[in-house]
Amino acid sequence: MTPSPFDSGYSWWRLALTLAIAVMGNAGMWAIVVILPDVANEFDAGRAGAAMPYTITMVGFALGNLFIGRAVDRYGVKRALSGAGVLIALAYMLASLAPSILILSAVQFFIGFGTAAAFGPLIADVSLWFQRWRGLAVAVTASGNYLAGAIWPLVLAGLSGDAGWRWSYMALAVLTLAIFIPLVLLLGRTVPEDALSQAEAQAREKARATGFSSRQLVWLLGAAGIGCCVAMSMPQVHIVALCVDYGFGAMAGAQMLSVMLMGGVVSRIGFGLLSDRLGGVRTLLIGSVLQALALFLYLPAGGLVSLYIVSLIFGLSQGGIVPAYAVIVREYLPAREAGERVGFVIMLTIIGMALGGWLSGVIYDLTGSYEWAFINGIGWNAMNIAVMVLILTRGRRANAALA
Repeated sequence: MTPSPFDSGYSWWRLALTLAIAVMGNAGMWAIVVILPDVANEFDAGRAGAAMPYTITMVGFALGNLFIGRAVDRYGVKRALSGAGVLIALAYMLASLAPSILILSAVQFFIGFGTAAAFGPLIADVSLWFQRWRGLAVAVTASGNYLAGAIWPLVLAGLSGDAGWRWSYMALAVLTLAIFIPLVLLLGRTVPEDALSQAEAQAREKARATGFSSRQLVWLLGAAGIGCCVAMSMPQVHIVALCVDYGFGAMAGAQMLSVMLMGGVVSRIGFGLLSDRLGGVRTLLIGSVLQALALFLYLPAGGLVSLYIVSLIFGLSQGGIVPAYAVIVREYLPAREAGERVGFVIMLTIIGMALGGWLSGVIYDLTGSYEWAFINGIGWNAMNIAVMVLILTRGRRANAALA
């Protein structure tokens, strides 16, 4: 009898390698957040204008999750991610030479597109190697995104000193070529066809029990993803700028972002274990409710200590949300389409992040504070909660009818 490839020793080794790739590959998503105040000063842009490179980055990141996910399904993870690594390095180099915020924004699209390879496509790939511990494996891989946000901004700030954001981008280009691509080349094996067929049969049975077609489920998850990530983006994108406004300085904001993202790492691991027990839908609903509560806490917070505490609470609350979408996709949809399906849902969550980052900047420019930006995020989060409640109640009705 052939040993199962799922949850094997090789699966866990591949997960460790995947996490290392994710930490390096996701640096581009967070670098633009940290340099936002410097970009605003250098190019004399308003808060909304300075947020535009981030928004364009997230548009590229969203599309990259879909199209690189498709490439992984068709050509394999090693080829698709190697090409993405070359693209990221070239884009960093070009961005470091950008003469205007318009050019920087345009190049950031390609940084975002290539960086996506280290998120949705990696999550989809590692999910193929696990069944019993799929939620944990997905959460660990997704944590690479937050670890990158916690580690790289501080590392680059320490290395660059007074050299500025352009030096940081050149350093990231070199590190991508020296670390990211060699790690990707270590990804070799594919899951055996008979094991994939068995997993797909189980997914079809679970899909029938939801009361939704595959297309309906994917679009509902996408709508929920937009709602939750508009809310999620407010603290993540603007926390550094918020600290500057309060007079605490950009370094305090960067440290606060690191605290938030480290809390997100803990949250992702915890919610990953929870999804292995409760399933992806219930886990996602729990995380969404906790995120809404954390956003409320930002409204009265105004001191340095209180902002650190609330940022940690926010990170601990919301970190497990996005990985839960990937778990749900893998629970109910075909394994051979994992790259595209996970990529599509992740794409819509990132569109929510891009929209939320931009909206928060616009609201700040109109009102002179971030208070209404937080309230806006809470409203979008309510839409996400409503969609998840709908999925749960419809699924229960379908199960009752089948019984």
